[in-house]
Amino acid sequence: MHVAEVKNILGEVLGLGPAAQSLSAESALLGSIPELDSMAVVQLITALEEHFGISIEDDEIGARHFATVGSLADFIAQKTAR
Repeated sequence: MHVAEVKNILGEVLGLGPAAQSLSAESALLGSIPELDSMAVVQLITALEEHFGISIEDDEIGARHFATVGSLADFIAQKTAR
């Protein structure tokens, strides 16, 4: 899993600072982190694409991928396995 890398990217994009390191795979994202609004989701997707060298299409993005840090890391793992 890419949990550590996703945590780092979340911290950078959302400006969470040291609080990003307290996130775990079970940490809720959408609705739980005020900084993760619709504009931040776009920035986060861009950062993930650049970091992992992947392309995420609009129709691939769903709330289930952004439910937790772990679900987002799992989504990235699926994308990088292709």
